[in-house]
Amino acid sequence: MAAGTFRFTHPAGVSLMAFSTTLHHRSTPIVNQFLLGMGSLLLLACLGLLQGELDRRQDRTTVQIEGLAQLPKGEYLKPALLGYHHLGADILWLKLVQVVGKKRNTADEYEWMYHALEVLTTLDPQYAYAYYAGGVILGDLAKRPDLSNRLLERGVNANPTVWNIPFLLGYNHYFLLSDPAKGAEYIMKAASLPGGPSYLPGLATRMAAEAGDPETALVFLEARLRETKDQEMRDVLVYRMKEVIIERDLLTLERAVGVYRTKHQTLPATLRDLIVRGILLGLPEEPFGGHYRLDSTTGSVASSTHPNRLRTFHKRKQPTYSYPKIEPSYSFPRTWE
Repeated sequence: MAAGTFRFTHPAGVSLMAFSTTLHHRSTPIVNQFLLGMGSLLLLACLGLLQGELDRRQDRTTVQIEGLAQLPKGEYLKPALLGYHHLGADILWLKLVQVVGKKRNTADEYEWMYHALEVLTTLDPQYAYAYYAGGVILGDLAKRPDLSNRLLERGVNANPTVWNIPFLLGYNHYFLLSDPAKGAEYIMKAASLPGGPSYLPGLATRMAAEAGDPETALVFLEARLRETKDQEMRDVLVYRMKEVIIERDLLTLERAVGVYRTKHQTLPATLRDLIVRGILLGLPEEPFGGHYRLDSTTGSVASSTHPNRLRTFHKRKQPTYSYPKIEPSYSFPRTWE
């Protein structure tokens, strides 16, 4: 027998060795299956806990959203807060932020948000950020510029020196309601308030010109020029005034071409024909030193120095919302009524 080896001669020993070896080889897959089963049970338990937490969070969010509909009107809630209405507005804003954190909200939920914002701004009419943020949410996310404008108009009245509230009203009217004239009116108001960005006057004048009212744009620019001491800003305003003058002249000339066509059943060959036929006393001077030229095939008029017309945006999509404008007397048929 070689050194370091053992030999079992008893039959029972041989049987015991064989049994031990067999048990060792069979126990390995059993243990693995047991561990795999335990891991699966733990995974299922974790998934169950996670789903339960998500359900509870969803329930809390639902409760928070529905709670907005149960808010009493601000004029009733404010005296009940015994002077802590500013704190009440802060708490309500925090609740609103949690609701807005959802990826999607229904049409009813947005209306409840509007009601909550109306209550909040009644508790604290100077809560300027709530007007602006609420206006963005209702206008861009909810596609309800009617609600957004209703909230923002309250904000303008309560915060007459805050420029970004009328600015957002101008945005809504121009981009969401396709009303550049009304948009220009609000942007002009924003530009006249302290703290506004320097581009507002230029934006307002472009919008007014697109609305077919360059005279209004010129009056606004002249007023701004009188009030402005900064030379760089004055240069910008003077340049913009010249652009608006071009738009005014082009409209005048095109109207004269239209009169000529009506009278003579043809288009004039040149702009001089408008003077010869007595429709105009003279041609306006192009403010940048160029000249105006007529396309005798279409009747359109252009400037030699600024061939592109004064437009804020040449292509805009039509409004995507289909709700009617809400009159001031309208009230939502919700539980707070």
